[in-house]
Amino acid sequence: MSGQRVVGYDGNWARPEDDPRVMGDHVGELATIREYISYYRLTLGMKCDGLSADQLATRSVPPSTMSLLGLVRHMARVEHNWFQRVLRGQADVPRLYWTDDQPDLDFDAAVADPAVVDDAFTTWKAQIAAADEWLDGLTDLDARAVTPQGEQASIRDILIHMIEEYARHCGHADLLRECVDGRTGQ
Repeated sequence: MSGQRVVGYDGNWARPEDDPRVMGDHVGELATIREYISYYRLTLGMKCDGLSADQLATRSVPPSTMSLLGLVRHMARVEHNWFQRVLRGQADVPRLYWTDDQPDLDFDAAVADPAVVDDAFTTWKAQIAAADEWLDGLTDLDARAVTPQGEQASIRDILIHMIEEYARHCGHADLLRECVDGRTGQ
């Protein structure tokens, strides 16, 4: 880490004209939910921009294995679990970055290897595209799905959970990025 805290446009903040995260005045609940999910997806990507494999794999405070790379792998896993395994009803599809023996594989195996970095971002983006494809056909937020715990949940509740999951981890990403190079961001 550089040891110097950098705030504002010289830090990791995007100038308004360069910020890909656009919040509009969407009509309808689904459009609003999708916008928030998209906003946080873009934010996580922005937190990782310009970093090397070593920087992306830099872990937070021991004994935590959390890193920016681990967060990307984790969110690929979360997107896959909720959109593919639960909402598409493909519970038999193997989980991403998880095994019975290594339930924290998303973070534990997030190592400073360019192939691991490429795999993480490629997988995350593929899961986002698959989720968006499914969302394009969604018409009923009140429809029910069965969670991994065998409980019924509305699609609305699952999508709000996705917003919460991204928002929480974008907060982690803020702190991780600041530890790596002193940059903060909105």
